[in-house]
Amino acid sequence: MSVPRKPSPETLAIHGHYDVFRSEGAVKPPLFAASTFAARSSAELAHFFDQAYGLTAPASNPDGLVYSRLVNPDLEIYERRVAEFEQADDAALFSSGMAAIFTAAFTFCKPGDRLLFSEPVYGGTDYLYRHMLPAWGVETHSFPVDGPVEQLDALLAETERVSFVHVESPANPTLLLADIPGIVEVTRARHPDAVVAVDNTVLGPIFQRVLALGADLALYSATKMLSGHSDLVAGLVMGDKARISAIKGSRTILNMNDPHAAWLLLRSLETLKVRAEASEAKAKKVATYLANHPAVTAVLYPGLQHEGEQQRRFHAQTTGQGSLLSFRVHGGREEAYTVLDRLKVAVLAVSLGSTETLAEHPRTHTHSDVPPQDQDRFGISENLIRLSVGLEDADDIIADLAQALEAAL
Repeated sequence: MSVPRKPSPETLAIHGHYDVFRSEGAVKPPLFAASTFAARSSAELAHFFDQAYGLTAPASNPDGLVYSRLVNPDLEIYERRVAEFEQADDAALFSSGMAAIFTAAFTFCKPGDRLLFSEPVYGGTDYLYRHMLPAWGVETHSFPVDGPVEQLDALLAETERVSFVHVESPANPTLLLADIPGIVEVTRARHPDAVVAVDNTVLGPIFQRVLALGADLALYSATKMLSGHSDLVAGLVMGDKARISAIKGSRTILNMNDPHAAWLLLRSLETLKVRAEASEAKAKKVATYLANHPAVTAVLYPGLQHEGEQQRRFHAQTTGQGSLLSFRVHGGREEAYTVLDRLKVAVLAVSLGSTETLAEHPRTHTHSDVPPQDQDRFGISENLIRLSVGLEDADDIIADLAQALEAAL
């Protein structure tokens, strides 16, 4: 007897976890713009509340709905579909990527605990861990994302009560890769109960699946490639049922996203793989062009500029290079600004993973709240430009860069 084939994430992103005949035969999930939901009896509503609050059955599989702060059909369908891409048990959608990161850390860290995080990280994450969590009694320590795992092991050995380890890989904006399996291994050995969370916004889940590499949680700014259209803000956490259930319990009080954003994300999920692969193909051409341009001193792109251990990590952990790259131009801030201000096709704006090509200056834009001495240490230099390659014709992007880089020669 043949074993039934499980549909791929790409198929489930279009057809999965949705019964069209429960929604008047609508082929696509409707927008459920409702704040509250009716029950047939008081006992039934009490049962729904018990499930929503985790007092009986798991809240991720409710028999009915109560209130959109707890669960909404559009969020529920999206969470189940997107979880397939990381092969996760469940997912939790939030109002932003930072809301997702904060709620995950808040759920598993108590006053007196220690949180370790790789560096560099996105500027908002850096601020949360260096300033906000310590003010609430959680001590934080950082480690270099590209360092040997033995360096983290030594930090884990000398640090008590480590409850959370945050990794951003590839790192934003240097695109350096962490040794994710190695980090998981040493963390398990030193602090078995600590949660290892990996921010997989830059590559995954098409080019990197961090749960398969051993991480407990996959973190995303769903604003980026998961949305891909620069028309919403969202965050996401994926993982096993127990941890996601705990995170959803915190989310009930803290924050979540709205039905309209979830509905738009359902639209975007159907084209995630084709968009990611198309953008990557264009980014490869752009990276090759920049690597050979006389005004460019370095191109930072996974699998391109690195050798040795970084190259090993790239081949062991990823299946592609993604659409985000950074490059250095001759000179400093003035030259970088000149190039950015001359762009015509690429849009001078932050964010990444969208259909349009976006360019920015990390030192004074996305990472401006990181202290200058730390920026210097991370390699976030005055002449660094970050480029998120979109779906425009690659030759048009290259021609745009060519005319802009003329000023840097």
